[in-house]
Parts: sequence; structure tokens; C-alpha cells
Amino acid sequence: MTTTETAQATQVFRVYIKATPERVWQAITDPEWNQRYGYGSAQTFDLRPGGRYEALASEEMKRVSAEMGWPCPDVIIEGEVVEADPPRRLVQTWRMLMDPTTAAEAVTTITYEIKPSAEGSCRLTLTHQTAGAPATAHMVSGALDDEGGQGGGGWSWVLSDLKSLLETGSTLSGTSNASQG
Repeated sequence: MTTTETAQATQVFRVYIKATPERVWQAITDPEWNQRYGYGSAQTFDLRPGGRYEALASEEMKRVSAEMGWPCPDVIIEGEVVEADPPRRLVQTWRMLMDPTTAAEAVTTITYEIKPSAEGSCRLTLTHQTAGAPATAHMVSGALDDEGGQGGGGWSWVLSDLKSLLETGSTLSGTSNASQG
């Protein structure tokens, strides 16, 4: 395995957020929250080992996909909860279904670790194990954004959007989400 393949097989993203671990956990696992940032996909978790994880296509995703000439399934990402220790750690499997290339790849694993770092703040680390899934690794790294293609900025962008929402009540696109709870 080359250095590039090794680097792609484990991707680590870290962000510091002025929010409690409980609020960050809720923003990750509650579909009322997780559809408000990132790619706008409501995500559901059955927070027990073996529980189902799904990310659902938004109407906007379906519209854009139709305009580009490919179908968009209702469930765009599927997986299984491996471990849930609220509000500290969540491990899940993850497989992107909306692209035939990523859907055919190996299932990947995501680990969220949330640790208090200072008064009212925490550190969120997302580790994505992408061995056997090079197209997924490329997409979630944010490389598509760098290449000017579809797919956005990957995990760095999603976590930055989450941070913006929790700290300011608005996402990077400026969408207001005033009912922060």
C-alpha cells in the first residue's frame, strides 16, 4: 500500500466548537438538527449496536440529480450503528448509495469523538476509515470541491457548517436556524 493509499484509508477531521458535548451529540444524531447543516439530509440513527443508520435525500438533492440526468434514491447513505456512548462517542458504518461507484465499494466506518475542551466548548474528531473505498475517500476528503466538481467540500465543510450553526445559529450559506434549542 502506498503512502497516498494509506492516507486515504484513514481520514481524520477535527473541529473545536463553542457548545457542550450534549448539543454537539444532538446536532449529529437528531434529524431535526442534522438536516439543517451540511448537505441538508435528514439522518436517522437507531442508537444501539446493530441499529440502522440512514441519510435521506432532500427534495433539493432529488431535483438537482434529475436535472443532471441520474436518479436519486430516497436513502442516499446507509449504515449500522456499531457503538453509541452519548454524548462522547458514536461509531457507525457508512455507504453512499446515490452514486453507483461508491455504492459498489466496501462499507466504511466513521467514528465521532466528542470531548470537552474548555468551559462551554468541546473538540469534535471525526475519523473516517475508507479502506477499500477509494471513490468514497476521494469524495469525503473534499477533493471534489478542489477540482470544481459536484460533491462539495466533504467532511471539512460539513463540520465547519455544523460549527457555524451551533455557534451562530446560521450555516455557512447564511441559512438562519434560529430555533437552536
